[in-house]
Amino acid sequence: MPWLIVILGYFLGAIPTAYIAGRVVRGIDIRQVGDANMGAQNAFHQLGAKVGVAVGLIDAGKGALAILIAQAADAPQVAVLLTGTAAVIGHNWPVFIGFRGGRGECTTIGVLLTLITQPMLIVGGVSAVVLLITRNVILASAVLFIPLPLLCWWLGVPGMLVSYGIALPCLVGFTHFLRTRRTVIRQT
Repeated sequence: MPWLIVILGYFLGAIPTAYIAGRVVRGIDIRQVGDANMGAQNAFHQLGAKVGVAVGLIDAGKGALAILIAQAADAPQVAVLLTGTAAVIGHNWPVFIGFRGGRGECTTIGVLLTLITQPMLIVGGVSAVVLLITRNVILASAVLFIPLPLLCWWLGVPGMLVSYGIALPCLVGFTHFLRTRRTVIRQT
């Protein structure tokens, strides 16, 4: 039973929100414009602020929903964490559109916000201010994810969740590295 929930997490994450929005709003493949990423940031720049924010919220919702379903099914903690990871992997490599998706940042935020709400709200508030002031998603992400494990530890979050709060953003960073590397190679 837990593996079915993990698989469901993947398929939830694999719903290509930005791709669908690009097709509906402008009739384009979001992966062919801007930074060629299928995520909220590219949707924001290519489809407009309202659509970009909506895509980000839906992508975060995919991660949160995957965790909530796993918790409602009374899955073991490891299965809950694997379900969240599967949702991010599904977003990054969606089966529905040839395994070419986004970086998983919003989906990761949804997963972590559901699992470690208080620390995420604290660092998320600071990160949101940084994003509004600088308009720099990478800097805002660093402000969100780098202090998160320390804050979790300070607030007494269980070690497994502290480790997860490190590992899942590392997956986002790894995916970002892979996507950026391809972009740099294409430009040269």
